[in-house]
Amino acid sequence: MKATKFVNELREMSADELNAKLKELKEELFNLRFQHAINQLDNPQRIVEVKKNIARVMTILSEKNA
Repeated sequence: MKATKFVNELREMSADELNAKLKELKEELFNLRFQHAINQLDNPQRIVEVKKNIARVMTILSEKNA
């Protein structure tokens, strides 16, 4: 249910807002991977969640561009 709410919020955003969100998520993923590499990451599942959110944003961006 949480993902559905996130997707609905994404669909309401403009293309510029989606690009900004994508950049933010990619930075978060980079930081999580870095923390994981040095064993400071408390919740490794967060990496999976962020990757899925990146895919969601990219999917909605491609829908808007089609």
